[in-house]
Amino acid sequence: MVNKITLYVDADACPVKKEIVDCAGLYDIQAVFVASYAGFSPDRQSAWIFVDQEKEAADLYILNHARPGDAVVTQDMGLAGLLAGRGVSVLSDRGREIMERDVPEILNRRYISRKSRAAGRRIRGPKPFAAEDRKKFSAALTNLLCRLGH
Repeated sequence: MVNKITLYVDADACPVKKEIVDCAGLYDIQAVFVASYAGFSPDRQSAWIFVDQEKEAADLYILNHARPGDAVVTQDMGLAGLLAGRGVSVLSDRGREIMERDVPEILNRRYISRKSRAAGRRIRGPKPFAAEDRKKFSAALTNLLCRLGH
C-alpha cells in the first residue's frame, strides 16, 4: 500500500489557493490549508486547520505535522529551509521548488535583507503577483505531484 502524501499550505497570505484546490483534486491528494483563526470563514471546500494568531503558529503546525514525502506550499523561506532538510517537498507560491541545497543561500539573503531593514535601508519587495505567476505555479505543482508518484 502506498502512503498518500498530504499537501500542506501556509494559507494566511497564499494567493494560489484555487490553483492548489484544483490540482490536488485532479491528483486525489488532500490539501490541508493552515491559517490563523483570524482568517476563518465557514465557506471552505477543502480541509482547513485554524491556529492561534501568534506570528509563527501556522509555520509551527506545518513543521510539526509534515512528514517526509509530503509537500508544502509556502512563501516563508525560513519554514521552507527547515522542511527541505527533512525530506518534505517545498514549493513557493510563485512555483519555485526549494531544495535543501538552496537553503544556505536563501537564509543568507534573508539575513542580509533583515540587516538592511534594521539599518533603515528601504528594501524592494516582490513584484506584484500576476497571471503568469499563477500559470507557473500550477505547472510546478503538477510537475511536483507527478514526480511524487501521483
